[in-house]
Amino acid sequence: MAFLTIPELFQGVVKTYARDRRPVFMRKVRGSYEAISYTDLLEKVEAFAAGLYKMGVVKGDVIGIVSENRLEWVVADMAIAGLGAVDVPVFPTLTAKQEEFIFHHCNARVIIVSNRFQFTKILKVRDSLPALKHIIIMNDDVDTDDSMVRRFSVVAEEGREHMSADQRRMWFARQCEDVQPSDLLTIIYTSGTTGEPKGVMLTHANLVANVQGASEAIKITPKDVILSYLPLCHSYERAAGYYTVFACGATIAFAESIETVVENLKEVHPTVMTSVPRLFERIRNRVLAEVEKETPSKQKIFRWAFDIGKEYYKTAQAGHVPTSLKLKNTLADKLVFGKIRERMGGRLRLFVSGGAALPLEVGEFFLSAGLKIIEGYGLTEASPCIAVNRVEDIQLGTVGRPLFNVQVRIADDGEILVRGDNVMKGYLNSDSATREVIDGEGWLHTGDIGILTKSGHLKITDRKKDILVSSGGKNIAPQPIENALSQSRYIDQMVLIGDRREYCTALLVPDFDAVRVYADEKGLLYSSNSDLAANSEVHREIQRDINRLQSDFSKYEKVRKFALLSEPFSVENGDMTPTLKVKRHIVERKYAGLIDALYAGDEE
Repeated sequence: MAFLTIPELFQGVVKTYARDRRPVFMRKVRGSYEAISYTDLLEKVEAFAAGLYKMGVVKGDVIGIVSENRLEWVVADMAIAGLGAVDVPVFPTLTAKQEEFIFHHCNARVIIVSNRFQFTKILKVRDSLPALKHIIIMNDDVDTDDSMVRRFSVVAEEGREHMSADQRRMWFARQCEDVQPSDLLTIIYTSGTTGEPKGVMLTHANLVANVQGASEAIKITPKDVILSYLPLCHSYERAAGYYTVFACGATIAFAESIETVVENLKEVHPTVMTSVPRLFERIRNRVLAEVEKETPSKQKIFRWAFDIGKEYYKTAQAGHVPTSLKLKNTLADKLVFGKIRERMGGRLRLFVSGGAALPLEVGEFFLSAGLKIIEGYGLTEASPCIAVNRVEDIQLGTVGRPLFNVQVRIADDGEILVRGDNVMKGYLNSDSATREVIDGEGWLHTGDIGILTKSGHLKITDRKKDILVSSGGKNIAPQPIENALSQSRYIDQMVLIGDRREYCTALLVPDFDAVRVYADEKGLLYSSNSDLAANSEVHREIQRDINRLQSDFSKYEKVRKFALLSEPFSVENGDMTPTLKVKRHIVERKYAGLIDALYAGDEE
């Protein structure tokens, strides 16, 4: 359908599917999934919008959202958009101080929080937020007599009392019609791995362009069911896993949390899922670890099946598949692949990977098992999708071809430049920062290095700002090295070190499940992960694996030494962004002493 703004998209989709019995959303309530119809969603959005209006919210007002994924997040988002106001969603993992900076910087007039914990953080900093007039809490179990605070359900009920259902319907439709494509829809703050975060201003036209481009490329249908677990406050999930899916008339089921994704897969039986590579890596590693415990004959069958699966998908992409290979793949599917797919709900036809580079061996694993996985690429400043592999044209190692309405070219220094209606309006309150990334011709400088292949596929080779320069003047791209060494069954996470150093070292987080298997086989004594990380024999075994995996690297790219960490990098300890990207500079500062010890006394 044609639409120019997000409210117009919302009204059009609801009208199209109002009489459809399929749910638009599903959420876990008291142990089971509950369906939300299109008419229910419309009523909830209209009521909450009317409640906000009664509180004095008008077009252009800025409203913060601090919440985990839940139905109220969507209701708030669509109500705010319909009023022509601007929402500023943030990760609920942020500290009170981080939220203070963001909501002060954007002059938030209202902040919507999910629960008591999030409410307490805002209370700590509200005296530093002069523009703040109201706090709205989604949960009903928070009691307070604070005149500034309202419950989400009360705001909605006041909206219902303010107007009759018919009046609300006509009033909200008119509000939606008044919203213009050039109006600001949202401000999304970048994760700020270095320095203070910047507020990316995205208009309705920006997100509409991205929804149109993504829906043409990914091909979601009304029959699809999507399991959503990535944070809605992140531009990737908001545009691809929410707006685009909604625009295509599919059903969105919210996972309870990242920890329950595997369980929710079996409950929801999704057909499509957006994710970051880390989840795919964990699924693959878990399957491989279980296979290692099987008998030699079953391990042999598993390896045979994946050899056949790999040959099958590559032959299928090239053209005609021989009958003999089809028969072998059917048997492999029955013996191995079908069981793997069943563990993920049994209906998955498509995985969409974004947020970070998808390791080649992970992509091959899923494609060999008959699970389509398409890798895409984007950034918040581009609303965010720029390119994606198409199901009928998957080129592993690339992020696919640009969306039909996005221009991509490669600058002389290799940087990827992007232009189109999806490119942000700019950074809030920072014209200078905006001019640094958007040039006079409208090209967005992504900060990523890449190439366009002869077939038009975009290949990311590294982050421009993450390129390491050795003390000998050698440029070292860490991503290919990290991806290669992460193929070791003993390595779960790693960060390459070598900027302004004579040679490369690494901080490694072992896959302790695999290390424990090795330690038990060798009769090594241990009582904790720390014992394993400190064990010299474990260190030597990992060194042997690293030597094997980096044999094709240049001398200056090879890891000469490494340190084993007993604790993983995580969002909670500040080492990773909420989309599971390692904050390289934070990690280097945190482990500065350990890194210095790797070079002490023998730096050449």
